[in-house]
Amino acid sequence: MATASGAITECCSRCVTRLSSPGPPSYISKPNFNCFSKRFLAIPKLTSKEADAGTRVSMSSKSSNRGETGGLTYKEAGVDIDAGSELVRRIAKMAPGIGGFGGLFPLGDSYLVAGTDGVGTKLKLAFETGIHEKIGIDLVAMSVNDIVTSGAKPLFFLDYFATSHLDVDLAEKVIKGIVDGCQQSDCTLLGGETAEMPDFYAKGEYDLSGFAVGIVKKDSVIDGKNINVGDVLIGLPSSGVHSNGFSLVRRVLARSGLSLKNQLPGGSVTLGEALMAPTVIYVKQVLDIISKGGVKGIAHITGGGFTDNIPRVFPEGLGAVVYKDSWVVPPVFKWIQEVRTSLSQPSFE
Repeated sequence: MATASGAITECCSRCVTRLSSPGPPSYISKPNFNCFSKRFLAIPKLTSKEADAGTRVSMSSKSSNRGETGGLTYKEAGVDIDAGSELVRRIAKMAPGIGGFGGLFPLGDSYLVAGTDGVGTKLKLAFETGIHEKIGIDLVAMSVNDIVTSGAKPLFFLDYFATSHLDVDLAEKVIKGIVDGCQQSDCTLLGGETAEMPDFYAKGEYDLSGFAVGIVKKDSVIDGKNINVGDVLIGLPSSGVHSNGFSLVRRVLARSGLSLKNQLPGGSVTLGEALMAPTVIYVKQVLDIISKGGVKGIAHITGGGFTDNIPRVFPEGLGAVVYKDSWVVPPVFKWIQEVRTSLSQPSFE
């Protein structure tokens, strides 16, 4: 699908490879696509034998030097991705039936597929920029993009809006974005909860959560089990950072010496506009691709980037080789990478 917190994947050619294979990977036209510590998934650990620092990077396991490079990392920004993954593994022990980017519940000859998410600290930038009209699109996108990875068509969406003091005009802007997101994903905004909790949030601030439910026939579930050596991975372009990694992005912004009102280096918009671009909703595009046949696995790249999300759809023993020069890196990611100069793989988490 598309990257969120790393580099954009735009029509890039990638290859699935067997990790024990001594030779170079072969290429067959089979499409694949990409999320992070959802409670719906136990992440497999794979060991890579495919890495070329010049033109390609292995996507078979999590980066071994996360937080150890001395650079600007997620952990330094206050987000421990490995701790999130550990929590997922512990929850999986208590609820062993979970799996995938969404939870599947049997219903006749179909599965209901459910997902939930928020928009994280992107909300901090919404508060700073005053851009609230699009944050609801982000909220819908993060959940419907998860459940469509199973091949599910979204049916309905529920939202949770919490604040210390209800500003009706501001809340209306946020809900309008949610309605727009539901229209883009062809699902119904079925209801929601507005919680006013005095003294709990700072003045003018709020928090959001979203919940999506979709449906897919049991014989049409996409789960990655049939992915083979030589299958090709296809990336769909993002609109920018989407809705993950903003704790790190905000730290990058602080260290860059720029403000949200400054023009994005190499771009035609301000940093605030670039970072607040709403998450792409891939539902219609992905369902159309699925209808053409040949899709074996789909991954939604959110927190953790390429290295944590692409392997999540692979059978045991398979990894991927991603050619780093096979897509055009947008200005916002180039800027982030330039600030994070000390990191060895700044574009893939």
